[in-house]
Amino acid sequence: QVQLVESGGGLVQAGGSVRLSCAASGGIFSINVMGWYRQAPGKQRELVAAITRGGNMNYSDSVKGRFTISRDNAKNTVYLQMNSLKPEDTAVYYCKARLELRPGGADYDYWGQGTQVTVSS
Repeated sequence: QVQLVESGGGLVQAGGSVRLSCAASGGIFSINVMGWYRQAPGKQRELVAAITRGGNMNYSDSVKGRFTISRDNAKNTVYLQMNSLKPEDTAVYYCKARLELRPGGADYDYWGQGTQVTVSS
C-alpha cells in the first residue's frame, strides 16, 4: 500500500525558513513526478513546485526565487526548502507523487496527509 508521509511543518516568523520532506513507500516501481501543493483557508489547492525524475522543475510565480524543490530518487523522497517566508505562505502543504506500481503500468496520483506551515508577521 502506497503511503506518502510528510514532515517539517510548523510555526515560523516572516523571513524565516522551513524545510519540508515527503517520503513515499509501499510497492512503488517508479515515481515520475513529485510535487508540493498548498491550500490556505478558503482557497483552492494550488501547485507550489514539482520535479520530474530527471530533475526538471517548475515553480509557481509566487514562490520563485524563495523556494527550492529537490528529490532523492533512491529514497523516494522529495524536499521543499522554503526561504524568506511570508505570512501569505501560510497553508497546509501537501505532497503528491505520480507513480507507477509496475513496469509499463498506468500512472497513479497519491497524496500525503498534509503538514501545516504558519508564518507569523
